[in-house]
Amino acid sequence: MKLNYKRTVLIGFAFMSILCFWQFYDQVIPYLLENKFGLNTLTANSIMAVDNVLAIFMLPIFGAISDKTRTRLGKRTPYILFGTLASVTLLVILGIFNELSSFWGFIITLFALLFTMAVYRTPAVAYMPDVTPKPLRSKANAIINLVGYIGGIFATGLMMFMLKSEKAADGSSLYSKDQSFLPVFLIIAAFMLISVIIMVLTIKENKLLNETNIKDDDEQAQAGGGKLPRPVFKSLVLILLSVFLWFMAYNAVTTAFSRYCVEVWQTDLGTSSSYLLVATIAAIAAFVPLGFLSGAVGRKNTVLLGITLMTVCYIIAIFIKSQTPIMYLIFGLVGIGWAAINVNSFPMVVEMCSGADVGKYTGFYYTFSMAAQITTPLLSGFLIDNLGFGYSVLFPYAVAFSVLSFITMSLVKHGDQKPVRKGSLLENFDVED
Repeated sequence: MKLNYKRTVLIGFAFMSILCFWQFYDQVIPYLLENKFGLNTLTANSIMAVDNVLAIFMLPIFGAISDKTRTRLGKRTPYILFGTLASVTLLVILGIFNELSSFWGFIITLFALLFTMAVYRTPAVAYMPDVTPKPLRSKANAIINLVGYIGGIFATGLMMFMLKSEKAADGSSLYSKDQSFLPVFLIIAAFMLISVIIMVLTIKENKLLNETNIKDDDEQAQAGGGKLPRPVFKSLVLILLSVFLWFMAYNAVTTAFSRYCVEVWQTDLGTSSSYLLVATIAAIAAFVPLGFLSGAVGRKNTVLLGITLMTVCYIIAIFIKSQTPIMYLIFGLVGIGWAAINVNSFPMVVEMCSGADVGKYTGFYYTFSMAAQITTPLLSGFLIDNLGFGYSVLFPYAVAFSVLSFITMSLVKHGDQKPVRKGSLLENFDVED
């Protein structure tokens, strides 16, 4: 059984388009809301959270709808294609309203844009397991993540090249005033559109579905009106709870780390960026090797290894009270641990469903991850500010949720693939032609 790498890369172009947008969204939109339209931080953060709130409800819905869709283009492609067309159109309009300094035009268009992005995110992610045999999904997911991160890197590089920044009094970097953001909006929109068009033109979904003809194995085949067997359902609940818990830990760190650097280490706001960049680079470098590692030791063991690695790093960070180069190593290991989790956890979730429900279960996975990303800034912020623990509570907080995720994940009994035994461990990393 071999993974078609070229086809997997092309399917990943849809995910690349999505990550390109979200990298741009996270970096530019908060700045415009606060500095162009004069919103306070709380209001701007509330608007930024709308996409996560929409995702909780919309991702499972459109995942399930796409499961039942049958068209000449396929069941996922229509949502990906027309969702992208709508999104890039609204993105261009959003850039125009920004140039015109039209607040309500900007806000209404932004909300419409977040809606259209939510429409096709689940179908785009569900495409891979639709056409990839279950034993190969961790490898394929590693490729998808690697391709996706190219979109994020493109967006970051574009903004670094095209948008001028200047230092503020508190040491943070702000975009220079009186420069046009419209060219960046246009290029991001073009990148998204071209990526998806390449995918649609090179991958014919219906033909591919007929060629691959993915079938469910006996263990995960659903019975009794589409209901999961009780032991499989229990494993599904446990892994979704694990997803929630490790996102609670990781996103608390990534969200509050810039302020942590200022309050605990007494450094400038820009310090956190270099550490988080190391984590991202390490994750990118580790995606594919970890996809192959899961073939040697199993998905669950690889995820548990990733959780353990991140937990140990969080514990060490508790005792580091000032900026030190050691933190680059720690965040590099955190990135590797995060990659180990991401590469294998999603395939474990869709492993438990029938082929007819891949979109719905993809939506479940994102619902729990998004719920954590809404909850953890509020809960960690309450501990830091309202209860007076300060930013020193950040890494103990991450340790607590990371340990809980290890416990729930260790109880998962389904969704793994038994490693194929080979002559030696190194043979599991052989790339098949």
